[in-house]
Amino acid sequence: MATLNLDHLATFRLVISRGSFSGAAEVLGLSQPAVSLQIRQLEQTLKVRLIERTSRGVRPTTAGLTLAEHCMKIDAVVSGAVEAVSLHSDEITGTVTVGTGATACIHLLPHLLQQLRQTHPLLKVDVRTGNTSDIVRGVEENRIDIGLVTLPAAGKCLSVSPLGTDEFVVIMEKDTSEQSAKPLSPDTLLPLPLIVFEPGSATRDLIDGWFSDAGHTVSPVMELGSIEAIKRMVRSGLGYSIVPRMSVASHEERQGLSLYSVTPSLHRTLGTVMREDRIVSRGISEVLNRLSKIFPESK
Repeated sequence: MATLNLDHLATFRLVISRGSFSGAAEVLGLSQPAVSLQIRQLEQTLKVRLIERTSRGVRPTTAGLTLAEHCMKIDAVVSGAVEAVSLHSDEITGTVTVGTGATACIHLLPHLLQQLRQTHPLLKVDVRTGNTSDIVRGVEENRIDIGLVTLPAAGKCLSVSPLGTDEFVVIMEKDTSEQSAKPLSPDTLLPLPLIVFEPGSATRDLIDGWFSDAGHTVSPVMELGSIEAIKRMVRSGLGYSIVPRMSVASHEERQGLSLYSVTPSLHRTLGTVMREDRIVSRGISEVLNRLSKIFPESK
């Protein structure tokens, strides 16, 4: 009877979902020849061709499609076995992979991860960052257990749970005058130099949509991938930005900045995304429980 290598099965599924050996290699942090070797070894074990190359990339053969269906069942059985065995331990163990955006990673997760380490020292939490689309794809491909993303999040066979809302505010270089901080509108802000998140993020889409609803198209002077880089540029007087309030929640994070609300108000909804067929281990359950307490006022 053929003995299947679970790592090879995971690589096989990734090659299919990415449509190329190079795409799978990039995700796995392997060379393309190493990925090709794993697929070849899997085919040799099963004595059948699983993947065929086409002008548009690669696609599974009929046998490959059959194996892909069984891979999902195999994942479920293995996860179930690991979880069943873990129930015999008094301590929560294992690894939970959380995917989120850079802003949430910096401003929400550190305290949560610190609590988890103190309470459950044998539980390992890995963190991956990316845009909402990147995180959702990682969840679909079984590389990420829990996605903490800006909603809405579209994907295949996902379980989506809203956590709460986060208001957007305008930040500018510190104003020491006694001017009243009236809410700022798209009309007021449009002529000013905007420093904003890179295109492609859910946060950037919300900001662009806010201006678009007022009949404007923005032309930023800077498009940056880091919330901390944005704040540093604003502190230097190079422009203003619109950021989630969580990124300037503490006195230290607001240092050198003036904050203004916006009108009409602008919010984003944060939530978790998981595969519907994901077996919720004790570790995943504990992480979800901690995440659910981030926005107690929303419950």
